[in-house]
Amino acid sequence: MNDYFERLTSKLLEQNEQMSYSEARTWIEILWEDFESTYAKAGQKYNGKEMTEKVLYQWIMQYGPNLHEVLIEKPKYKELFEKKSFYH
Repeated sequence: MNDYFERLTSKLLEQNEQMSYSEARTWIEILWEDFESTYAKAGQKYNGKEMTEKVLYQWIMQYGPNLHEVLIEKPKYKELFEKKSFYH
């Protein structure tokens, strides 16, 4: 798992200079978990980590430069980041 997270974190950092490594890594972990749990709840067959990585890569390319702005709009994510002590 760590290899997937590292590749995606590096790509996110390339796309968004506003984030620290820890913030980017946290985003990757959150997005990965959200994607897999949503996919499972929808009753879809799990297609493996490679497919999850591919989807997250697409999200990073599309939304990565502005992902840090989500914290302003989504209290759920802001709380997760506050628990990690990024914004105290």
